[in-house]
Amino acid sequence: MDASILNYSVNDNVAKFLSQTKKLYINGDWVDSKAGKTFEVEDPATGKKIATCSAGAEEDINLAVTAARKAFDSNRWGSIPPNERGKIVWKIGDLIDEHTEELAQLESLDNGKPVAIAGAADVALSSDIFRYMAGWATKIEGETIPISVPYTPEAQYHSYTLREPVGVVGQIIPWNFPLLMAAWKLSVALTAGCTIVLKPAEQTPLSALRLTEIINDAGILPEGVLNVVTGLGEEAGAPLAAHPHVDKVAFTGSTEVGKLITQAAAGNLKKVSLELGGKSPTIIFPDADVDAAIAGAASAIFFNHGQCCCAGSRLMAHEKIFDKVAEGISKIASNIKVGPGMDTSTEMGPLVSNEQFQKVSGYIESGKSDGGEILAGGKYDNSEGGHFVHPTVFAKTNADMSIVKEEIFGPVLCAQPFSDQDLDKIAEAANNTNYGLAASVWSKDISTAHKLAGKIRAGTVWINCHNIFDASLPFGGYKESGWGREMGHEVLHAYTELKAVTVNL
Repeated sequence: MDASILNYSVNDNVAKFLSQTKKLYINGDWVDSKAGKTFEVEDPATGKKIATCSAGAEEDINLAVTAARKAFDSNRWGSIPPNERGKIVWKIGDLIDEHTEELAQLESLDNGKPVAIAGAADVALSSDIFRYMAGWATKIEGETIPISVPYTPEAQYHSYTLREPVGVVGQIIPWNFPLLMAAWKLSVALTAGCTIVLKPAEQTPLSALRLTEIINDAGILPEGVLNVVTGLGEEAGAPLAAHPHVDKVAFTGSTEVGKLITQAAAGNLKKVSLELGGKSPTIIFPDADVDAAIAGAASAIFFNHGQCCCAGSRLMAHEKIFDKVAEGISKIASNIKVGPGMDTSTEMGPLVSNEQFQKVSGYIESGKSDGGEILAGGKYDNSEGGHFVHPTVFAKTNADMSIVKEEIFGPVLCAQPFSDQDLDKIAEAANNTNYGLAASVWSKDISTAHKLAGKIRAGTVWINCHNIFDASLPFGGYKESGWGREMGHEVLHAYTELKAVTVNL
């Protein structure tokens, strides 16, 4: 492909990468799909094709799982001493940093996010999680347990536990943070000693494939440890989730698909971890630093085009400051420059696909018809092929509206005032959702903030901030926002099994 059709200046490695049909990565080799099918990947800013990828299906998944199974059962990866395994995982972090420019450009071209943000956030956090997890390779430990057995009073026992890798892991990653979500999952699986079949989202497979190329070229993983199969969810993701030789499936994506993953995994009762949707409240008290809260609440919903599972999509501001807060967020929304992610002046890129564009624009129309008042935005346009939705703020919303109840996954904020400062009532309103991924509380009264944080049923509560992530912080949700946690030492439990051993002395 002639990279000039991109209308952007790109890294030479990016141009070369895009010019070649992307293959599947199975057992250390790049191979075509068995059916020979391909699918096109588009630039969401133009709707134009930027790459062609092999479309894997069940037969390809079988081959990838077989390779991962052989690599695990032969102890090809697990037998490497933990300190050496940690060095390899750390090295992947270094490799990501060395290729920051091209990975950021691929993420911007494929997903639509501004290239500067892709480099500063997505790529930087991806390398960081590998380094963080590398340190855990030597610290996956069991413990000794003194036991008392009433029916053998004279016997002495030595009992201990072993924490072992869960086995072959199927990992299905989403399109909103393609590189970072791959990093979150690959880093812990490799650290724990698992082998992997990775299935990237069909909308955004490029950064995961390029990362795999970088790892392969470095020659640091034994064959079969990492396998990558691109393709459609129903053709590649579904058979991976259902595969009888997969010991665990990890999925990040919508709650609807998460439920299907759970059903598919039931065949062999494989372990399942799910990081799913959200409808997170941003709660602003009248004593808050209002200017900081306005900026924070705007960032909470408009970061990553609102295509963020923990986006602060429900604004709850006290009636004393509601008008000021709503006006301030609306002003920020109106001044955000929307454009192609590869344009360095762009502050918000396009939505990832036409499907997502239709979904979000449909919710905007629904909000209008249900009586919502648009304070900013409400505009959307795909007339020239790109999937652009402007940052939108709705007032006069209520809990019965679909835009308030359902996850929009776009730059759309629903604002509501509250009057009573009874924390139980505020928590009840915040918890009035099927989701429980995140929330933020804005108040100078630290007692109020801490008490409310304890009442909110969500996996993360930020106080006077939003969207603050660190590799050491566990992330995941309550209720329909998922099972288990990503990141932190907590995630290691999802990728290991615990074995008890008792010796009669």
